[in-house]
Amino acid sequence: MKRIVVISDTQIPYHDPRYLKTVIDFIGSYQPDELYQIGDLNDYDTPSRWSEGTRREYEQRVKADSEATKRIFLGPIRDVYDGPFGILEGNHDLRPRTYLSAKAPALAEYADDFHFSRLLDFDGFGVDLVPPFHPVGPETVLLHGHEVKGLSQEAGRTALRHAIKVGVNVVMGHTHRLGIVRSGTGYEGGKRTVRWGMEVGHLMAPSKAGYLGPGGVANWQPGFGLLYVDDAHVAPSCIDIAADGSFVVEGRAYGRVARDAGGRFVRKERALD
Repeated sequence: MKRIVVISDTQIPYHDPRYLKTVIDFIGSYQPDELYQIGDLNDYDTPSRWSEGTRREYEQRVKADSEATKRIFLGPIRDVYDGPFGILEGNHDLRPRTYLSAKAPALAEYADDFHFSRLLDFDGFGVDLVPPFHPVGPETVLLHGHEVKGLSQEAGRTALRHAIKVGVNVVMGHTHRLGIVRSGTGYEGGKRTVRWGMEVGHLMAPSKAGYLGPGGVANWQPGFGLLYVDDAHVAPSCIDIAADGSFVVEGRAYGRVARDAGGRFVRKERALD
């Protein structure tokens, strides 16, 4: 059975370093058969509508933020994992080239040079640019989620709506929520059909989301997804990340804090009793 790790909405540089480090360490230890990051890898906030007309718009952070993503995400992953790695484009990832087209149409012919796959050197890191609705197993697809309209505040419900609409199971990000919702859709040819939608959470630090406003609270849940895939089935599983960045997968704790022989605090992987 194939094991696939799916993460989303890292929003670098607004990521939570604890979440990101523990997940990358986990990927190195777990060695999944496939790895996907399904959108909003970068935040790219300087060319966003939130920065328009402010000093932030003139800070020219796109290159620096791209270099940071290579240094703290792509490089560290490739240091510990050399398997198949695909990334989807999210609505934040496409900000640099849409900004160029909207604000400098005379230069729009160069917009492809600002595609995030080039800014982040996908070729150099051996990363595949994956299109939305990418099939990842029997009757199951990946997308970021901005490609379709309508959001629910209930985790998993947005993905289920899309799953019922397109007739396949949907794994998505975008909502920053973590959950799976299933629905029976009746019988087809005497066979009961069940559709499910899975939202895989986020690895962002909500405190860095300035657009929420002072004291803003978002209905977001940190985590990622696991898919167990064979020729006939896809079994989804949500992995909740605790406030300290730790989580449990298949009876093993990752990122738990302990003391080493010298009394220093270290993070370590261990099996649960």
